[in-house]
Amino acid sequence: MEHLEYKQKVTIMIAIMAAMLFAALNQTIVGTALPVIVADIGGMDYFSWVFTIYMLTTSITAILVGKLSDTYGRKPFILTGIGIFILGSFLSGTSVNIYQLIIYRGLQGFGGGMIMSTSFTAIGDLFPPRERGRWQGMMSSVFGLASVFGPTLGGYIVDTWQWNWVFWVFLPFGLVAFTMIWKMFPNVKSAGKTSVDYVGAVILALTIVPLLLAFSWAGKTFAWDSMMIIGLFVWSSIALVIFIFAETRAENPIIPLHLFRNSIFTISNVGGLLMGMGMFGAIMYMPFFVQGVLGISATRTGFVMMSMMLSMVVTSTIGGQLITKTGRYKIFALMGLTIMGLGMFSMSRMSIDTTLFGVIRNLVMVGLGLGLTFPVLTLTVQNAVDHKYLGVATSASQFFRQAGGTIGVSIMGSIMNLIMADEMKEMMAKATGGAASKLQNMGALKDPQVLMDPDKIAGVKEKVPADMLPLFNQIIQSMREILSTSLSGAFLFGVFVLGVALILISFLKEIPLRLTNQTEEQSEENVEAKSVSS
Repeated sequence: MEHLEYKQKVTIMIAIMAAMLFAALNQTIVGTALPVIVADIGGMDYFSWVFTIYMLTTSITAILVGKLSDTYGRKPFILTGIGIFILGSFLSGTSVNIYQLIIYRGLQGFGGGMIMSTSFTAIGDLFPPRERGRWQGMMSSVFGLASVFGPTLGGYIVDTWQWNWVFWVFLPFGLVAFTMIWKMFPNVKSAGKTSVDYVGAVILALTIVPLLLAFSWAGKTFAWDSMMIIGLFVWSSIALVIFIFAETRAENPIIPLHLFRNSIFTISNVGGLLMGMGMFGAIMYMPFFVQGVLGISATRTGFVMMSMMLSMVVTSTIGGQLITKTGRYKIFALMGLTIMGLGMFSMSRMSIDTTLFGVIRNLVMVGLGLGLTFPVLTLTVQNAVDHKYLGVATSASQFFRQAGGTIGVSIMGSIMNLIMADEMKEMMAKATGGAASKLQNMGALKDPQVLMDPDKIAGVKEKVPADMLPLFNQIIQSMREILSTSLSGAFLFGVFVLGVALILISFLKEIPLRLTNQTEEQSEENVEAKSVSS
């Protein structure tokens, strides 16, 4: 599709970004609405599965479709993805119990994985690496905008309408995106009959699913040293060995293992995994500080978190333009990781005395760094591989980033809970007197995470005798300090991870961004063909 007129390419990109915005908004809008949904249909014990199933199906689909789209073209998969996502969204809004919602969210994930995989890959079909920077930056901005407006819109819908409209409100937008892609996206003929590595696909799924489940459940549903978590890690490791063995013998492997011999491909993906660990850690745990430590409402917390996403939108757009203009990209990744790391370090230094301005400043720093880094690591992977591997390389990049998020959130959560438990034991040990003992025995005050629920604290406070209120306030203050200390430990782990990523990316070999999607061999063949025909 590189030969298309620039105006036609821009029109196609508008259609692709519309599809991406449709999927991204539907993903981010659910978070704030889910407590209301669960309160209506029940199933609090399975609350986390609404997110887990989406993550699993998206990850598996994205990496499998990457290879298939290299063979059969992007258009069939992006159209199928939008169609499945629309169906999953509609059905999710009809859920009458938590089990239906989980199943339909899984269906959404299959569609979302197809949309994400083919959308980023299509940029590589339309533009040579030298021109992709600005478009990668704009696609990253779509994610940022969805993260800004999705949660706020979700809260508004459940407050004013029925929760079903969280899933239905963007359905017309999805139909428009489907029509635009169907009419504007060129049909690409298949390269011919080729075998599909079904065995490799199944084994890969059996490798990914237990691995992601282990990191999703560890430290929350099950202890890290429980038989369940150990068993999942063992299962995933054995499946990985079998997968590598099978892929070395497959005629058309689902993931060509020789790509990992390319240092740029490997370093970029490992760097993306580490960046994902830091990025999602900041997104997930910063609201704990804003709400639990500073005592700011959930609604205002959403606006505070906007500062991070808006700054990401700015630098991803500007950075993408500069990459296209200069042809340089490594410097932006290094600058981005440095700024992001400094922002995360500032987060680790926060305390109960930190002002709201200080929180926003730290979030802006992380967002600025994230926006500079986000488009680069996909671009480096695409630029380093032959165009026939564009789909699988792009999908691998997205998978490593998403897997990094799952792993990072799990580890940072475990660090937070471990420090919190130690600090609570120390606080209980120092407490003396019958009044203190009575307060400590109240279940609601045994976990600092109760600070995230002001209504629950208010309910406990109403039952406290007037003469014990000073002691109650003292314990609440101590719990805020404990939550702050535990979050500092989690953010410090994020600093370490981003530091490792910075060192790793410093070894990234910067090769010129190609001015065409053709390899040197293809260009030479075309020259020879023209000379023969003349």
